Amino acid sequence: MNQRHYRIATIPGDGTGPEVVREAVKVLDEVALKEGFTIEWIPYDLGGDRYLKTGEILPESVVEELREVDAILLGAIGHPDVRPGILERGLLLELRFRLDQYINLRPVVLYPGVETPLKDKKPEDIDFIVIRENTEGLYSGAGGILRQGTPYEIAVQESINTRMGVERCIRYAFEYTRKRNKKKKLTLCGKTNVLIYAFGLWERVFYEVAKEYPDIETDYAHVDATCMWMVKNPEWFDVIVTDNMFGDIITDLGAIIQGGMGIAAGGNINPEGVSMFEPIGGSAPKYTGKNVINPLAAICAGQMLLENIGEERAARIVIEAVKKVVSRDLKSLAAGKMGMTTTEVGDKVCAYVRDYEG
Repeated sequence: MNQRHYRIATIPGDGTGPEVVREAVKVLDEVALKEGFTIEWIPYDLGGDRYLKTGEILPESVVEELREVDAILLGAIGHPDVRPGILERGLLLELRFRLDQYINLRPVVLYPGVETPLKDKKPEDIDFIVIRENTEGLYSGAGGILRQGTPYEIAVQESINTRMGVERCIRYAFEYTRKRNKKKKLTLCGKTNVLIYAFGLWERVFYEVAKEYPDIETDYAHVDATCMWMVKNPEWFDVIVTDNMFGDIITDLGAIIQGGMGIAAGGNINPEGVSMFEPIGGSAPKYTGKNVINPLAAICAGQMLLENIGEERAARIVIEAVKKVVSRDLKSLAAGKMGMTTTEVGDKVCAYVRDYEG
């Protein structure tokens, strides 16, 4: 048996998810062949279609099987015939919670040849990472509704922040900033002037842990200021760490400034367990089956997956291939405007992987 053999689960999901996962799998198989390792793909039909047919969202047996793989590649979750929130909470969030994927990792990188809506900003100006706490905060599901349907209805959604959850996220962020070794600057994004209890905890832990990392520069920005500076001066940032809700918001802003959802990928990381990687753009059901969706975000998710399993050279080869495609071959990152089909984009990335000589 090849010592570098990996068992990777795929959850193609809904809409265009299967189309982009197909291309990511194709690229990872290509780079595996080039680099001398093997991948065993284990597909799961989780998503809207399965839910509509069987009523199942995430069987317990599947959770246990996923604990045993090396990584998970997810396509997209979101079906037009399923009420919003059912699949997102029952599958995506549930996987994050059950597999304790407590870090959401989102690179915000502008590649050469990609247009950004930010005037006069270049690739060297937009290159930072957002580290979002992924299992607590407002998304933990704590709260409830009283007197529903009456004029006196009360809705409560609680932000749960534990010392353990906050500290492990912050420690991961400091370690990541050190390993990244660029500006070596870590910014805490919060709202300490209003959310005094939750972000009081975040701020205290942040500066306590910072004492153990004298080589890392630290600063703080309110979330509204963070959004402002991401637009005005994105070059100020190196690594940003924040809670679940604020992280969800600023990473979508990050996706737009890096050129759009067609290139944005993210990872749900359990540093001690199984991690899951996905394109950010969603299921895009109106493009399903048309072979026009941009697969590069899914391919970049695959690149992050390769880094996570320790195949860093293979990851580097894939990202260099992606850079060549966006700078040489694509007319646009938008679905239907690329000048190439979904399949042709995947084929072109594979060709650059094969030709890589670095």
